Amino acid sequence: MLTSLEYLKQNPWRDEFDRGALSRGQDYARERRVTLLSCANNLIQANCRGSGSQRYQQQILLGTQGAAVIGRCSCPVGYNCKHCVAVLLHLLQQAPTPASAPTPPAPVAPRLSSALQKWLQQLPKTEDQDSNGYPSGESSRLYYQLVPDLLIELYKVRLRKDGSLAEAKPYTALREALNLEPRFLLPLDLRIARLAYSSKNNSYRHGNRLDLSGSTGGEILTLLPESGRLFADIADPLPLYRGAPRRARFDWQQQKSGDYRPSWQIEGDGELEILTAVEPQHYLDLATGELGPLQPELPPKLVQHLRLAPNVSAAEAELFSLALRELAPQLPMPCAAEEQHIDDLQPTPRLRLGSRPYNYYDKPGGRILNGHRHHAGLTFDYQGSTVHGRVKQGQIHQLQGRQILLISRQPKTEEALRKTLRQLGFKSAPQSHQAANQGAEGFELASDEAWLSFVQLQLPLLRSQGWRIDIEAEFLFDLTSVDGWYADLDESPERDWFDLELGILVDGQRISLLPVLLRLIQRNPELLSPANLQLRGDDELLRLPLDQQRNEDGRPLQVLLPFGRLKPILATLGELYLRDQSPSSALRLSAPDAARLSELEGLELEWQGGERLREFARRLRDCQSAPALAPPGLLAELRPYQREGLGWMQTLRELQAGGVLGDDMGLGKTLQSLAHLLTEKHAGRLDRPALAVMPTSLIPNWQDEAARFAPQLRVLALHGPQRHKDFARLGDYDLLLTTYALLPRDLEQLQAQPLHVLILDEAQYIKNPASKAAQAARQLDARQRLCLSGTPLENHLGELWSLFHFLMPGWLGDSKRFTRDYRTPIEKHGDAARLAHLNARLKPFLLRRKKDQVAKELPAKSEIVHWVELSEAQRDLYETVRLAMDKKVREEIHRKGLARSQIVILEALLKLRQVCCDLRLVKSANGTTKLRGGSSGKLDSLLEMLVELIAEGRRVLLFSQFTSMLTLIEAELQLRDIPYVQLTGATSDRRSPVQQFQSGAVPLFLISLKAGGTGLNLTAADTVIHYDPWWNPAAENQATDRAYRIGQDKPVFVYKLIARGTVEEKIQQLQQKKAALAAGVLENHSDASWQLQPGDIDALFAPLPVAQ
Repeated sequence: MLTSLEYLKQNPWRDEFDRGALSRGQDYARERRVTLLSCANNLIQANCRGSGSQRYQQQILLGTQGAAVIGRCSCPVGYNCKHCVAVLLHLLQQAPTPASAPTPPAPVAPRLSSALQKWLQQLPKTEDQDSNGYPSGESSRLYYQLVPDLLIELYKVRLRKDGSLAEAKPYTALREALNLEPRFLLPLDLRIARLAYSSKNNSYRHGNRLDLSGSTGGEILTLLPESGRLFADIADPLPLYRGAPRRARFDWQQQKSGDYRPSWQIEGDGELEILTAVEPQHYLDLATGELGPLQPELPPKLVQHLRLAPNVSAAEAELFSLALRELAPQLPMPCAAEEQHIDDLQPTPRLRLGSRPYNYYDKPGGRILNGHRHHAGLTFDYQGSTVHGRVKQGQIHQLQGRQILLISRQPKTEEALRKTLRQLGFKSAPQSHQAANQGAEGFELASDEAWLSFVQLQLPLLRSQGWRIDIEAEFLFDLTSVDGWYADLDESPERDWFDLELGILVDGQRISLLPVLLRLIQRNPELLSPANLQLRGDDELLRLPLDQQRNEDGRPLQVLLPFGRLKPILATLGELYLRDQSPSSALRLSAPDAARLSELEGLELEWQGGERLREFARRLRDCQSAPALAPPGLLAELRPYQREGLGWMQTLRELQAGGVLGDDMGLGKTLQSLAHLLTEKHAGRLDRPALAVMPTSLIPNWQDEAARFAPQLRVLALHGPQRHKDFARLGDYDLLLTTYALLPRDLEQLQAQPLHVLILDEAQYIKNPASKAAQAARQLDARQRLCLSGTPLENHLGELWSLFHFLMPGWLGDSKRFTRDYRTPIEKHGDAARLAHLNARLKPFLLRRKKDQVAKELPAKSEIVHWVELSEAQRDLYETVRLAMDKKVREEIHRKGLARSQIVILEALLKLRQVCCDLRLVKSANGTTKLRGGSSGKLDSLLEMLVELIAEGRRVLLFSQFTSMLTLIEAELQLRDIPYVQLTGATSDRRSPVQQFQSGAVPLFLISLKAGGTGLNLTAADTVIHYDPWWNPAAENQATDRAYRIGQDKPVFVYKLIARGTVEEKIQQLQQKKAALAAGVLENHSDASWQLQPGDIDALFAPLPVAQ
């Protein structure tokens, strides 16, 4: 606890005094007018000499609640005056000051004891006038007139010399008088004024009137008689005087009407006025002029409340008496009643269930969350009277007629009922939660799951045992049973869309679930996310509030739905997760999306409408597992997976839908397509020609396979400068062949010929929807459209959208919407839910099988990374080019951003890749003299490999992105007399080199990746070498599959030549990311996120590691 001196040093006590008091007090302290009597427990007692010889007494209290300083003084001001300031400053002046060395004590002068000093200081002066008396010659006075209940009116009066009243005027300047201290106001008047203005309950109301109330009003009313100027009427010559305290007793006084009026019985004689507005209450005896306090036998708060008591009518007297006896038995009742004791009445337990919203802090997430706290309030019903809480013994008062029933509570029974709740898992609610259980004893369960179990299992049991259950409207587990599930389909053959409504039957109402689920997803997306759904057991239940009300009581409906039913609904209707969905009762879907309805067949729904769409869904679901028979005239034995592919294409044709046959390279996509066309021919449906569009290199392959496997098909290749001669007789053929390059040129003639089937082989050629070939293909008229591609997705999902934009225009929305709904969430954010939804939509229309799934008889394929080191000359040039390109790329990204800097990035990577392949690629591009030996560490390593492989009898396919690199390799092969054949874009005769290699005439085939990566069957090879890697793993896999395909009977070894520490190594790593994107969509893998990031730029242009 701080000493008085410490307190004064640490607190702004000067704020409690006005400026004048501080200034005069400083003078008094400097003049040493103060005598300090005592200072202990923050109470300071002192005296201070005033302006004359008068000494005033001070009592100063420090550090009370609400005021830093409370100073009382015997001077006329009385409170926090200049004398109090002088005392406090004098105390501070006495504080010891630190010194460097102790000083010897001063000699002590003889002095009187403090008791004697105090007595002498208080000795009355003969000339000192009475502080409550008026100086001679002062004829003005302040009179007080009391007006019950309870006003004091102030009057300034002038007296004649004989003391009679000459003049009286209302006095309205009491507040200003506190500062001016006029002569006619004595210290007692100023003290009364300060009390009036120190309390919020007392204030001037109407000019000269002062309202009195509360304890401060009681203190003022005590002081007023001491002035000798308090009158009941100022015209009365006799003032009111202070009377002795009188005891008072509260009672009810019956009126002639039979009503009861509250009244006080006061000891003594005479008619008294009761002044109830102040504390304590006072009495006023007008006959004797006596004013004094009352002493009731009740607590002050109850006395004040009784002041407000209204009259009690005769009709309400008995009921009011019963309530008063229950609440305040110490008070008398208006009327007494006969009492009857009941000791054996057993209580009926009542349980009130409710929920309240509350906010709580989520510490891991660092945010404020909203939740609900559920509660159960236990009460006991004794014949209509409800009580709660523990008691050892207690009584309940009930009015029955003119009798009061005194019912004894049963503590043992009540405790047994509490034990029943505890056995069900309930615990007493903490004190902080009791606000929700007003008028009841609060209980809680540990979790929502526990509440759910209680409502389902134990609550019916409590009801059967006689418990009364009251459920508040806000209780979140007030559940209604689900009577059934339904599905409504609104379709029309002329529309390319349909409306689907899924709902439940509850309380005789059909309620759509779609808007409810949509709102739940939007408010709490994590709850129904696919990842979270996978963690939920099928038997787990979800509480779902509905918009409708229960017919019986109008309360909001709530149901429990098993996750086992919600999972297939949410997995099938992924549109609910898209941002632009509005909460309507039905979901509008495109006609092809009817294929997903088969996923809902196992839910035991009550279907209405949509028989055609449901049959469409069942056919698509079953077609991939229902193989078709090979058509007559097909000179090949179809494998089981090829018959399934044929059945799938037949089903799509029957359902007037298109699709992508995305089998791995080498699994016979061409053969399955020929079988499909031959089936159509034998069924008589091929009344129009089919058209197959392909890269130029594949025309011979289609011609050969059609002649070999389907000779009954009349085939026409629209190729070469003389093709225009055949335009007039296109309808005479079963199958037309053309190329992507010629399609836009011949579009006018081909548009004039209606087609039965339009097939795009190597359909990734239209991955750019704005290309001329893609635009031309979409303008052709065909009953069915099919895409063939082992790599329908190479770089990004936009390529897949382009294929389906050709097959079923508008089904996946326009490019902008597809990017918003799928590309951005999947590629940038790795959104597994959106990927799953896209997979579900594409699955019926994309048939993809891999070799390891359907061609298990194929021999093993081994992929080997062959690391090579750059030569010294390559390392020097690589660093030079890297530094220049790194600066150029970063400047471009800074200007345009990463997404719009692709051309500059690819140009820079091209130069670095060329350095890794051979310095002569860069130098020749720059037009300088070609370098000789030492120009390529990779080329030297390749030549060593080839010599060794060919010596072992291996047959090798060598792929490169650069035809100029193949030219350099060719020159080295000629120097070493190694036989080879070559295929590039400039090769006009493609059959001859293939036949030479397949026949075994040469052991080595040089192929440019773009010209020979597709459409070749080179199963004679057992070794594949990729001289330079590129982004797209699908392109490399396609090239590898020229050898690793159906018909291969030897193990295949795939070598990738990678320059260590260079951009080639980084490309190898980025290939894996792109492969993950393709696998996520085509093979339903969950990881499908890939996007070139700023960190990838850092890796691609990183410096070479230090040479060992």
